[in-house]
Amino acid sequence: MAYRYELRLSGSGGQGLILAGIILAEAAGIYDGKYVCQTQSYGPEARGGASKSEVVISDEEIDYPKAIKPDVLLAMNQKACDTYFFDLKHGGMLIVDSTFVNQLPTTKAIRLPFTSAARKELKKEVVANVVALGALVTLTGVVSLKSLEAALMNRVPPGTEDLNRKALELGIQLAKSHLQGGL
Repeated sequence: MAYRYELRLSGSGGQGLILAGIILAEAAGIYDGKYVCQTQSYGPEARGGASKSEVVISDEEIDYPKAIKPDVLLAMNQKACDTYFFDLKHGGMLIVDSTFVNQLPTTKAIRLPFTSAARKELKKEVVANVVALGALVTLTGVVSLKSLEAALMNRVPPGTEDLNRKALELGIQLAKSHLQGGL
């Protein structure tokens, strides 16, 4: 059976989850040489409405572009966690932004403070999506960190490269602390 890995990145419009999904897909497809498909949806509100990005990564051609039973759910707010948790594959990984997600549907969730860490360490909440990507890739190994950084640098606005590298590194460090029992 072919390897197929499904990820859903969810939260509110304006949190950068569509861009995060595109960066992850490019890391997998362009830099790691996998088959990949990225889809997205968001509410009618440009900012603040529901938003999700799905990324399917495979070592064979992908016949269906949407996540059926995600292996990973990244929930950047409570509503996304409540809405999408029950779609998660049995034994799948739930990663939440502890800044905005307080009630968890499982004790196995990984709680990391993406937004508050971006605000405190980098003085910019806008890069919380990149912090989350660094943590997600560190926790899952779904793409190489080298590929993720290359895709990130290809997508960020000129002049923000240093900030985004720091955000990526912050996410990697948050995940490593979690894995070592610190968070």
